[in-house]
Parts: sequence; structure tokens; C-alpha cells
Amino acid sequence: MEAQVLAVLRSASGPATAGWVQERLDGDLAYTTVITILSRLHVKKAVTRTREGRSYTWTSAADEAGLAALRMRRVLDGERDRGAVLARFVSALSPGDEERLRALLADASAPDDPPETPGADAPGSGPRDPGPRETEGQ
Repeated sequence: MEAQVLAVLRSASGPATAGWVQERLDGDLAYTTVITILSRLHVKKAVTRTREGRSYTWTSAADEAGLAALRMRRVLDGERDRGAVLARFVSALSPGDEERLRALLADASAPDDPPETPGADAPGSGPRDPGPRETEGQ
């Protein structure tokens, strides 16, 4: 149900009320059930809410992949030996998923920009290979 609610919120052109979400969901969910789902998603940081009068408007803060990631994080947070859980998780991955995870970790740890060298952009500054030495008259 959470994924369906998120999908409806993502289809909105802006913040949506719980009633608007309820109207667009398949099935006959009670308004209170929609509010409960939205409130749980808010606790999980998958949606944001803004007070509008006496109620809230809701906006999706996560897609389905983000919601799955939040669930994985919650499971990890509930374990005492995070290292063991992560090691078992990685060892259970398919080779393709492991390669994908390694690439994501490498991208996440790579600096956005190379470290700056003072004066590196100034003309004639910084180390430079002068090439063959020229002599006058050649």
C-alpha cells in the first residue's frame, strides 16, 4: 500500500491532500487508512507534509527505490552487529549486483572535484615540463 500511495503522490502536480490521494487509489480504502499510511511514510521520511489549515498536504520525498532503501536501512539500524549484517548481505549478492554496489560505493567516495592546488589555474604557475631547452640562435 505504501508504494501505491507514493506512486499517487508522485503523479500529483504539487502537494496533495489525503482526500485527493484516497480518490486516486485503487480499491476502497477508508480515509483514516490513507492518513495512517501517509503518517507512517512521514515517519520513514518517504513523504513530507505541510500544515494547511487544520490538515496537511503531502509530497513524496522518495520513490519506490527510495522506500526500499529506507526499509533496508531500518532493518540494518535494528541489528547490533552492523558489520556482520553488511558482510552477509554483500556475500549473498549476485556477481552483477556486487559489481554494481562496488561502482556505487566508488562513485560515492570519489571527490566531486579534484583537490585544488594553490595557483594551479594561474598562467605560468605550478609544475611544468619545459620540454627541450631552447638556445638563442637555433
